[in-house]
Amino acid sequence: MLTYLLSLPRPLKRLITLAIDTVLLLCAFWFAFWVRIDSMTPLSSWPHWGLILSIVAVTLAFFIKLGLYRAVIRYITAKILVAVTMGMIASAVLLIIAAFYTNIFLPRTIPFIYFSFGLLMIAGSRLALRMIINRSLKLGTKIIIYGAGASGRQLLPALSQAAEYFPVAFVDDNPRLQGTVMHGVTVYPPEKLAMLVEKFEVKKILLAMPSASRSRKNAVIQMLEGLPCEVLSIPGMVDLVEGKARIDSLRKVSITDLLGRDPVDPVPELIARNITEKVVMVTGAGGSIGSELCRQILQNKPKVLVLYEMSEFSLYAIERELTTYLSTHSLDVALYPVLGNVQDQEHVERVLKSFHVQTIYHAAAYKHVPLVEYNVADGVRNNVFGTLSCAKAAINCQVDNFVLISTDKAVRPTNTMGATKRMAELVLQALSAQCSSTCFSMVRFGNVLGSSGSVVPLFEKQIDTGGPITLTHPDIIRYFMTIPEAAQLVIQAGAMGNGGDVFVLDMGEPVKIIDLAHRMVTLSGLTVRDEHNADGDIEIKTTGLRPGEKLFEELLIGENVSVTQHPRILTANEVMLPWEELNDYIEELNLACSHFDQRRIRELLLKAPTGFKPTDEICDVIWNQSR
Repeated sequence: MLTYLLSLPRPLKRLITLAIDTVLLLCAFWFAFWVRIDSMTPLSSWPHWGLILSIVAVTLAFFIKLGLYRAVIRYITAKILVAVTMGMIASAVLLIIAAFYTNIFLPRTIPFIYFSFGLLMIAGSRLALRMIINRSLKLGTKIIIYGAGASGRQLLPALSQAAEYFPVAFVDDNPRLQGTVMHGVTVYPPEKLAMLVEKFEVKKILLAMPSASRSRKNAVIQMLEGLPCEVLSIPGMVDLVEGKARIDSLRKVSITDLLGRDPVDPVPELIARNITEKVVMVTGAGGSIGSELCRQILQNKPKVLVLYEMSEFSLYAIERELTTYLSTHSLDVALYPVLGNVQDQEHVERVLKSFHVQTIYHAAAYKHVPLVEYNVADGVRNNVFGTLSCAKAAINCQVDNFVLISTDKAVRPTNTMGATKRMAELVLQALSAQCSSTCFSMVRFGNVLGSSGSVVPLFEKQIDTGGPITLTHPDIIRYFMTIPEAAQLVIQAGAMGNGGDVFVLDMGEPVKIIDLAHRMVTLSGLTVRDEHNADGDIEIKTTGLRPGEKLFEELLIGENVSVTQHPRILTANEVMLPWEELNDYIEELNLACSHFDQRRIRELLLKAPTGFKPTDEICDVIWNQSR
């Protein structure tokens, strides 16, 4: 029956609502008489019928004017009381005036009782009908909202307007809120979560804590991991304020919430020193770190930002994004996208001279360990000689600052990629020792969350497809940092450079990758299938270490490390070679790459002070195929 009524055309439903309100107003009037004089005698009085029918007609006109019949009952809120109250006040006042001028018998308290009954019946009927409709149509997933603060209270009515979710409880650790009822939903303490999940057969838990610190979110998420529910969260407060997301835009728990730390406020002076009102160039501008550097550089208002990128699509994507950002925020920054290869020193110099670049952030590199193992010569060309070409171009064009984005894999490397990045560091250290015009500095850090090739998006994709999750080794450990934090620290570290500095970012606590996989599975509302749980949802398979892969990474070669003015940036004093000695290695390495002599390339990387200790034989695919 209810489904049939809901399927009727909207004009017909409005007519039915008008008829119901007419009956309710008549009942309110006659009930007022019954309550006041304990008699229904006026029911037989035609003057009284004429009075109330005229009042009802005018009252319905007021309701129409107030938009009462435009509201969809399924989505109405308590605000409906305002419209009904205003209409009933007008109705009661008209009743008093009409009775006075027509001399019809009307006790003084009748209008007030009539007002009360009318308000109760008109508003109450709508709220009751909304509850019946919502409960009868609620075939969606039962959920618990964790967080009964402002965000949780806003989230509940938003979810009530959709059929996908059915909120059954709030959970909050604030004792003052526990036991209260908000929009008909009770607030429970966290200790009752397991009971609530079982009692209501809850499938999802929504985190309504957009402003909580990452450490607080992490603590809550750890508590939720053992429950057989998928954990979702609402967007952060910044996204809500900027209009990038709505309060009911639900998403999976961000890996940032699992592993990220609370960011440290940047030092404004360091952020602005090499950027504000300067000409800045970012190489590898379309990559994970390069693109985030560009975003943060724009926020600090350079005079010009040059995007230097080899990939046409990546350059197009970041240029469009940044152009939109400039337009939205009305920033007066000149933005120039340049296609080019960092190995082409002549082209790099032409760009630097054309725009009078003052600061370079060199993020262009081949960084995927197995791919560089399979393409050794090109990895050396891009990472070593690409850095050398850019550095020489910077010296020739008198660029003020040159910051190299390095990696923790450059420390005692077991793979070619790490060895090439350590060689790139040695190049800048040697050039810095003999050049005073350009300040060279290097910044080392570990894995960044969400970067291309990162384990996190791979695991997410594997979970979405039903598994299995592939893990190279059960004991593998990695450091993680969010891309925005890494970029922010790179900018500040580069501003502290005096020449030849190797900066190391504090990466926090290391993470065991298998534990990360387990957490991601359980937070998706699934279970791991193993020898202890044969009926689990997702299997975790070990595939073996890839070529050049280490079980754990390091950030320091030695113990000679010093603190800086930023608590998460350290500076290391590493071994280096004078340019005269290093140049011999560079020339021989260039010759070996030209001849595609893989053995000689490896010999030189082993001979140079890179600390290179390969764990695999030469894996270059072309070289092995041609043997």
